[in-house]
Amino acid sequence: MTDHRKYLQPQTISKIQGIEMKARLVVEGFITGLHKSPYHGFSIEFAEHRQYMPGDEIKFIDWKVFARTDRYYVKQYEDETNLRCTIIVDSSASMNYASKGNITKFEYACYLAAAMAFLMMKQQDAVGLALYDTDVRTYLPSRSKTSYIQEILRTLGNTTPSNATGTGLALNHIAERISRRGLVIILSDFFDDVQTIATALKRFRHNNHEVLAFQILDPRERDFNFGLDAVFRDMESGEELTTQPYQIKQSYAEALQTFTETLKMTCRERNIDYALLDTAEPFDTALVQYLAKRQKIQG
Repeated sequence: MTDHRKYLQPQTISKIQGIEMKARLVVEGFITGLHKSPYHGFSIEFAEHRQYMPGDEIKFIDWKVFARTDRYYVKQYEDETNLRCTIIVDSSASMNYASKGNITKFEYACYLAAAMAFLMMKQQDAVGLALYDTDVRTYLPSRSKTSYIQEILRTLGNTTPSNATGTGLALNHIAERISRRGLVIILSDFFDDVQTIATALKRFRHNNHEVLAFQILDPRERDFNFGLDAVFRDMESGEELTTQPYQIKQSYAEALQTFTETLKMTCRERNIDYALLDTAEPFDTALVQYLAKRQKIQG
C-alpha cells in the first residue's frame, strides 16, 4: 500500500495519537491521492492566499510569495468565506458498536468529521459542528476563524456516545439553529424512524440548505456474518439475545435493505446526496463525495 493510502485506512488512523494529528494525516493522504487516479479533475485551493485579480488592492499582495514564485498572490481574510458548512454527528449509543477488527461507528464518524473540518478550514470555508443523541448535545455555529478548528476537534475528541437515538427530533432542532444558508453534512447510522428523519431532512431543504447524508454502518451490520452462535446486545437498552445468526440472516438482510432503500429514496426525493459507508472503508470515499458536492455548489 502506498504511503498516502495508508493514512486513509480507519485501522491505521485509529492507532495515531490525538484527533488533530489523525485529521491532518487523513487530509494529507487525501490530497496526495487527488493527484493520482481515479481523482483527476479535482483541485484543492487553499485559503491562505489566492491569485491576484484585477481590482484587488496592491497593498494586499504578498511580496514574499512573489519572490519565491514570481507570481502575484493576495492574502485572504476571514470575510472571504467561500461556503458555510455544519457537520452533524450522531453520538447516540448505537454508534458505539464495533465488530471484531473494526473501529466503532462513532470513531469513524469523528475521524471523518475532523478531516472534513480540517479540509474546509484550509479552503477558507466556515465550519460548524453539532452532536446529538436523543436531542442536541453540542452546537458550535459555523465560523471561518482558523483557530476555531481547535474547538471543533476538542469537542469531537471529548465526546463519548450515550443514550438512545432521536435523529429526527435532533435534526429538526439543529435546523432551527442554522440561520444562514449553507451545506449540512450528516454522519449517522440513521437507526430511527424514517418518517421523522424525512420530516427533518425536508426542513433543511426548505431552508435552502444543501445536504449530504452519510449512513455509517459496521461491516457486520451489512453482511451479518457473525458465525454459528452469537449474543446480540442492544447498544441502547442493554438487552441481550442469544441465537444462531443463520436463522435470522435472511430476514435481517431483507429488513436492512428495505430500511436503507427507504432512506435513500427519502433523500433522493428531497434532492439530498446519500451514501452508505462502513467502518472498514477508506476515508477518501466520503471525502471525494464531499469535494464533488462543494464544487457543484460553488458552481
